[in-house]
Amino acid sequence: MVKIVQKENPVLRKISKEVDISDITKPKIQKLLKDMSEALHSQDDGVAIAAPQIGKSLRIFMVSGRIFDEDFIQNGNLAKNDSYKGPYHPDLVFINPTLKKISKDKKLTDEGCLSIRPIFGKVLRATKATIEAYNEKGEKITRGASGLLAQIFQHETDHLEGILFTDMAKELYDVLPPKADD
Repeated sequence: MVKIVQKENPVLRKISKEVDISDITKPKIQKLLKDMSEALHSQDDGVAIAAPQIGKSLRIFMVSGRIFDEDFIQNGNLAKNDSYKGPYHPDLVFINPTLKKISKDKKLTDEGCLSIRPIFGKVLRATKATIEAYNEKGEKITRGASGLLAQIFQHETDHLEGILFTDMAKELYDVLPPKADD
């Protein structure tokens, strides 16, 4: 099992290195993507992960398809008698991402991080963002987002710059996991 590094690990404070585009489809990067997916999906509340969070200082992050599945279920696209057999949506991979555009409209939102357990806080983030990157096949992609996905784009690109959400958060607080008998 791949471990998620915690805030004390210096790799989280390094500026990550770009991935050579010709390396994206090679076994080393594909294995890293598999390891990132395994680490991300080992956490019930994980929505995204950056390569530094598993100790690799490379400009890669992944967004869990489950954020789209939850929206899919909540918006009534799953009949009441159906059981969830997801995931319906694949994870999204962003290699060498660049935020191309963020909205002037900003909102204070709750944020946490798999590498800073159990702390949460409020972070001022743009409500919309457009990112340009390469996917796991080495194809150049551009994706616009709003709401949670825009927030994730900003949080994960911060990771690649060695910035943690606690560096800019207000009102930090702990969220402890529920006790076994709750």
